[in-house]
Parts: sequence; structure tokens; C-alpha cells
Amino acid sequence: MYEDIKRNKLKTGVVVFTFLIIITLIIYYICYIMDLGVISIVIALIFSIISTIATYYNCDKIVLASVNARPANKEEDLQLTNILEGLMITADIPVKPKLYVIDSSQANAFATGRNPENAIICVTKGLLEKLDYYELEGVIAHELAHIKNYDIRLSAIISVMAGFVIMLADFCTRRIYRRNTDRDSDSKANGILLLIGAICLILSPIISQMIQLAVSRRREYLADATAISFTRNPNGLISALIKLGSDDSELNVASNSEAHMYIVTPFKNKKKKEESSLFSTHPSISERVEAIRKLQ
Repeated sequence: MYEDIKRNKLKTGVVVFTFLIIITLIIYYICYIMDLGVISIVIALIFSIISTIATYYNCDKIVLASVNARPANKEEDLQLTNILEGLMITADIPVKPKLYVIDSSQANAFATGRNPENAIICVTKGLLEKLDYYELEGVIAHELAHIKNYDIRLSAIISVMAGFVIMLADFCTRRIYRRNTDRDSDSKANGILLLIGAICLILSPIISQMIQLAVSRRREYLADATAISFTRNPNGLISALIKLGSDDSELNVASNSEAHMYIVTPFKNKKKKEESSLFSTHPSISERVEAIRKLQ
């Protein structure tokens, strides 16, 4: 486990540096097409560094705001805390994660934050309503495993920065296109800029998606296995995964940049295939259940 934590911290550094470079390039192009001259690269570097630091320290708040999560009310907090208290001792996590709820009928959950001392567990209303005590315990244990293994920091930073890069690429392309249509002179230069903008727009989501997949599907298998070591009850998590996988309710606030954070994919209608693929954010439910049963 300690090796996994060390690897996750290293991955976080690599991911942050990669996005820093991508953001710098996109901002540079935006400054360039606005005729800011040599100062473009200075502006690009300053903006990218500030945005990266802000993302690191506020990634959890940004993620919670994007899914319209609210703090758990007294009843919800009591229900989750009853489960958390025992698991925190087993998991050796001294600080209780803050609890948030998404008002959605889909049963799902995720954990976020930059470290175990600043962690958040967010569940949907549907999860609290559709799962029994031991199933809910299995899901919370899974999220505590992500917190323990520092998966949360890597996942949160990836989701926020991926969305930010895509937004910048879209702005860059729109700005270049507007410049190209407003100015008929120097059409060759404008055409090159438009091509650069198109490349940024096309490649940025692909790069972001590939970086998201760097948070390997193995992390879900590891979190499942770690959860079982916390609860000593594989049947609770197995039952929960089967219920979550068969739940066809929609989670309208979910986005592609955050899909990998949830315990199961939030895109039910878009994910009808049972088997997982190279570009899946999660292993299939059947594969995860089989892996858990092999642990018994």
C-alpha cells in the first residue's frame, strides 16, 4: 500500500506538470492572436502557474460546485457517521472526511480532496435510499480506500484541470475563428492560426482523456480489495456494486471530466456494454465482483 501511495504522489506531480505545459501553450496562442507580442509567453507562464496552484488547493471545492453537492443534513450525517467511525479506526484515518450529498436518485458516490486530512466523501441521495447498512458500509469503505491511497488528490486535480484545458482550447479556437472572419488581409497567417486552434481543440480533450485514464482501472480493483480489508465483509460490497450497476437512474450533473471519480460510471445510458474496454473509466461490474470473490 505504501508503494501505491508513493506512486500516486509521483503521478500527481507528473499530471500537474503536464497540464501546466498544456495550459501555458494554449494561453500563449491566445495572447499571440491578440497581438500581445513577446509578453505573450510571460503572461502564459504566470497565468498557468497561478491556475495550477489555485487548482491544487481548491480542486475539491471546484468538483463539489460542479456537481451541485451540498453538506449532508443532520439525519444523513448521522447515518454516514455511524458507518464511518468504525471504518476510520480500521483504515487508520484520524480526521473524519466531510460529508456531502448530491440530490439525485442515481446510487453513486465519490471521494475528493488533496489529502486524507482534507478529504470529502460525497454520496447521492439515491445511494442512501437504495442500499442497506452493509452495502452502504462497503461503498464508504471503498471511498475511504481512495482517501487512504491518495487517489483522491490525483483524481480531483485531473478532473478540474482537464475541464479547464478543454475550456481554454474552445476559447482559443473561437477567438482565432473570429479573427479570421473579421480580417481578410494576411489570410495565410490567419489560416495557420486557425489550424493551430483546431489542433488545440481536437487534441486537448484527447490528451485530457488519456491523462484521466492514467488513473488506471487498477485503482478501482485496489480500492475494492482495500475496502474488504476494512469491512471484512465482501458480500456487502458485492451486493452494493450489483445494485449500483443495475441502477438506470440518470445523474445529470455528471461530466466526462469527473466520471472516473465515481465508484461506478455515472453514464448509465451511454454505457450499456457489460465488458470494459481500453477507454473505460471503470472495470465492468462483473469483473470487479469476480475479483472480490477471488479474495475470499
